[in-house]
Amino acid sequence: MSLFTRSRQPLDTAEGGADSEDDTGGTGVAGETSGATEEAGTASGEGADTADGTETASGEGADPAEAVAAERDEGAEKADGTEEAADPAERSDSPPPGWFGWRHRYPRTARGVTMGTTVLAGALVLFALLVPNRLERLGPEAFFRLPAEGILLAGLLLAVPPRSRRLMSVAAGALLGLLTVLKFVDMGFYSVLARPFDLVLDWILLDDAAEFVRESFGRTGQVLAVVGVIVLIVAVLILMTLATVRVTNLMVGHRAVATRTTLILGTAWITCMTLGIQIAGVPLATKGNADFVNNRIEQVQAGLKDGRVFEKQAAVDAFAKTPPDQLLTGLRGKDVLFTFIESYGRVAIDDPAMAPQIDSVLKEGTNSLKAAGFQSRSAWLKSPVTGAGSWLAHSTFLSGLWIKNQQRYRSLTTSDRATLGSYFRKTGAWRTVGIVPGVRRAWPEGKFFALDHIYDSEHLGYNGPYFSWTPVPDQFSLEAFQRLEHGKKNRDPIMAEIILASSHNPWSPIARMTDWDELGDGSIFNQIKKEGTDPKEVWKDPERVRTEYRHAIEYSLHSLTEWVERYGTDDTVLVFLGDHQPVPTVTAGSTSKDVPVTIVARDPKVLDKIADWNWTDGLKPAENAPTWGMDRFRDRFMTAYGPRGD
Repeated sequence: MSLFTRSRQPLDTAEGGADSEDDTGGTGVAGETSGATEEAGTASGEGADTADGTETASGEGADPAEAVAAERDEGAEKADGTEEAADPAERSDSPPPGWFGWRHRYPRTARGVTMGTTVLAGALVLFALLVPNRLERLGPEAFFRLPAEGILLAGLLLAVPPRSRRLMSVAAGALLGLLTVLKFVDMGFYSVLARPFDLVLDWILLDDAAEFVRESFGRTGQVLAVVGVIVLIVAVLILMTLATVRVTNLMVGHRAVATRTTLILGTAWITCMTLGIQIAGVPLATKGNADFVNNRIEQVQAGLKDGRVFEKQAAVDAFAKTPPDQLLTGLRGKDVLFTFIESYGRVAIDDPAMAPQIDSVLKEGTNSLKAAGFQSRSAWLKSPVTGAGSWLAHSTFLSGLWIKNQQRYRSLTTSDRATLGSYFRKTGAWRTVGIVPGVRRAWPEGKFFALDHIYDSEHLGYNGPYFSWTPVPDQFSLEAFQRLEHGKKNRDPIMAEIILASSHNPWSPIARMTDWDELGDGSIFNQIKKEGTDPKEVWKDPERVRTEYRHAIEYSLHSLTEWVERYGTDDTVLVFLGDHQPVPTVTAGSTSKDVPVTIVARDPKVLDKIADWNWTDGLKPAENAPTWGMDRFRDRFMTAYGPRGD
């Protein structure tokens, strides 16, 4: 083959590819021209290669001089064309290759970025397949496993036709993104409520969470948190889809290697699953995503059926047909105060790190109340919730129904089910009131609980500061109850529902006890708040969180026992309890939902009526004291203080 033919091959340098074209575009013309000249010399003796690659002997065909001139012109034209094609960056209608031409100028960097992006895409897909939905399981061992779903997906993507493969990879990426988002949400729910997110019933709690952030960290904190969550969700969905598509393209580009690898991993998964091989106590072979999706499907099905189940349960009420004059006869003339201490759970009494201090407070309270003539009995109730959801616990206690989710709560509060408040009101012997400092907006459900008057955070006369989520300190709430209702002369007996909110998460800053006579309008708490802790600092350390939680429970217990000593009478009957256990950060892995419950009275007949309950003497329930479901309290209480108790 002649030099002319070789000179027309694509110009490749050792540096590679298209990059050489910019540097050698002009050289191509000279090379071809010189080749044509040399060809002319060759043609005069030995013949020449024609444009189509065939040889022609001299003297047979076109004039050699004309052939040389024609080939020179043709070579020049093709050289011009080659130069134009080789330098598209100079053409106004063609954008430079890569991002502003950087791939063109830095080929090695471009190859590194491509490789790095592919590795990151694979890592992202693997993360989505293996990440657990609970923070405490988020360790290195969680990511050294073989996911059955990933192996199966790889096999399917390699087997389907190209068009179907593209659609499947996009769909798989979007699904992985959604599963990852749901796992992140589960992490938050397990951290606060010790349970996963309910796809049917829990959407309203997201609004409550945003409101909690605003009240704890301000409007700016709420906006930043909401925006951050939205950006994270969108980013996860987009990145996971792009990552899955990229990994799919890589497998297709190396089909033989990808197929062998998939077969090997599939065999390894079956072997590990059969033999039960584990690493650090975690199974090496996993089908966690399949189980995760299956559990969610069952959860949705149960949520859809739960409404019908609850409707049947709510229709049964042992006291619905009891005449008013036979209701609560053993408490006539008494002031009955049902008081909920926020997050007062069993952990406060049983945990070795808190037990000594809480035990001291309860013993002190028991002794001081006894000195004032009061006796007390205590036991345990099992709450339907943990970590949060106080309204579900309150409604369970008052209605005698197991209110474990928002759907049941809505069904209950729109029904004609009677609560303890309803039965007290039905007798006509009590005025029913609510002290609910945690309520800061319209609360239509208050009518359902049969409260003649409701005092929310705006109607307690408090002009002091919020303590994070807590609008009104417990000591002030109780003093306000005394001023607005209990301390009035010539009044009817009172049935009150009182919520003590100072022990509500995040337990920082916390109010402290002050002289009851100096409470005034609450302005004294401005200085007390300044002396308190910063929740942003406290929540950096779980041990500090636990310590501040203990301080908050101590404050609530001191507020309540001192109020009884100061204002209690022979007609005072106090029932106080925790509504639920605190968040897992405080319970430190405990799955118990038990909360303490106590009845305090000066009249011995009141406690005599519950002697067969076998509750523990004093404010502290024994470890083996009776444990009831919180929904059983209403009927047992009304039975004990009904006609049989007279």
